[in-house]
Amino acid sequence: MQNHSAKEIGEFVNVGTGVDFQLKDLATIIQKIVNFEGVLQWDTSKPDGMPRKLLDISRIKVLAWQPKTTLKDGIKRMYDWYLGK
Repeated sequence: MQNHSAKEIGEFVNVGTGVDFQLKDLATIIQKIVNFEGVLQWDTSKPDGMPRKLLDISRIKVLAWQPKTTLKDGIKRMYDWYLGK
Protein backbone atom coordinates (compact mmCIF):
# COMPACT_ATOMS: atom_id res chain seq x y z
CA MET A 1 0.00 0.00 0.00
CA GLN A 2 1.24 3.46 -0.79
CA ASN A 3 1.95 5.92 1.97
CA HIS A 4 -1.01 8.19 2.67
CA SER A 5 -1.27 11.10 5.06
CA ALA A 6 -3.77 11.19 7.90
CA LYS A 7 -5.38 14.11 6.09
CA GLU A 8 -6.13 11.90 3.07
CA ILE A 9 -7.29 8.91 5.07
CA GLY A 10 -9.24 10.60 7.81
CA GLU A 11 -9.19 10.11 11.53
CA PHE A 12 -10.29 6.47 11.62
CA VAL A 13 -10.01 3.67 9.10
CA ASN A 14 -11.46 0.22 9.71
CA VAL A 15 -9.16 -2.62 8.72
CA GLY A 16 -10.69 -6.02 8.13
CA THR A 17 -11.64 -8.57 5.53
CA GLY A 18 -15.13 -7.29 4.81
CA VAL A 19 -16.48 -10.76 5.61
CA ASP A 20 -19.11 -11.19 8.31
CA PHE A 21 -18.91 -14.08 10.81
CA GLN A 22 -21.47 -15.27 13.30
CA LEU A 23 -20.08 -15.70 16.81
CA LYS A 24 -20.88 -19.41 16.59
CA ASP A 25 -18.68 -19.71 13.48
CA LEU A 26 -15.88 -17.76 15.17
CA ALA A 27 -16.09 -19.98 18.27
CA THR A 28 -15.90 -23.08 16.06
CA ILE A 29 -12.83 -21.73 14.25
CA ILE A 30 -11.09 -21.06 17.57
CA GLN A 31 -12.17 -24.46 18.94
CA LYS A 32 -10.48 -26.21 16.01
CA ILE A 33 -7.31 -24.09 16.12
CA VAL A 34 -6.72 -24.70 19.84
CA ASN A 35 -7.79 -28.36 19.58
CA PHE A 36 -10.53 -27.90 22.18
CA GLU A 37 -12.39 -31.20 22.33
CA GLY A 38 -15.12 -30.08 24.70
CA VAL A 39 -18.64 -29.11 23.74
CA LEU A 40 -19.58 -25.51 23.05
CA GLN A 41 -22.84 -24.67 24.77
CA TRP A 42 -25.05 -21.73 23.86
CA ASP A 43 -27.53 -20.20 26.27
CA THR A 44 -30.29 -19.32 23.84
CA SER A 45 -32.39 -17.84 26.65
CA LYS A 46 -30.06 -14.82 26.68
CA PRO A 47 -29.94 -12.05 24.08
CA ASP A 48 -27.34 -12.71 21.40
CA GLY A 49 -26.10 -9.15 21.03
CA MET A 50 -25.77 -7.23 17.81
CA PRO A 51 -26.96 -9.18 14.77
CA ARG A 52 -24.00 -8.00 12.67
CA LYS A 53 -20.48 -6.97 13.63
CA LEU A 54 -19.11 -6.29 10.15
CA LEU A 55 -16.69 -3.40 9.76
CA ASP A 56 -17.16 -1.00 6.88
CA ILE A 57 -13.78 -1.19 5.13
CA SER A 58 -14.73 0.95 2.13
CA ARG A 59 -12.37 3.81 3.12
CA ILE A 60 -9.28 1.61 3.19
CA LYS A 61 -10.28 -0.23 0.01
CA VAL A 62 -10.33 3.11 -1.83
CA LEU A 63 -6.61 3.31 -0.96
CA ALA A 64 -6.06 0.02 -2.84
CA TRP A 65 -5.59 -1.98 0.36
CA GLN A 66 -6.59 -5.63 0.31
CA PRO A 67 -6.42 -8.06 3.25
CA LYS A 68 -3.70 -10.71 2.84
CA THR A 69 -4.69 -12.82 5.83
CA THR A 70 -8.01 -14.50 6.49
CA LEU A 71 -9.52 -14.34 9.96
CA LYS A 72 -8.86 -18.05 10.44
CA ASP A 73 -5.21 -17.74 9.39
CA GLY A 74 -4.76 -14.65 11.56
CA ILE A 75 -6.13 -16.42 14.63
CA LYS A 76 -3.93 -19.45 13.91
CA ARG A 77 -0.82 -17.29 13.50
CA MET A 78 -1.56 -15.40 16.73
CA TYR A 79 -2.18 -18.62 18.64
CA ASP A 80 1.06 -20.14 17.30
CA TRP A 81 2.91 -16.95 18.32
CA TYR A 82 1.38 -17.16 21.79
CA LEU A 83 2.55 -20.76 22.10
CA GLY A 84 6.03 -19.74 20.95
CA LYS A 85 5.90 -21.76 17.75
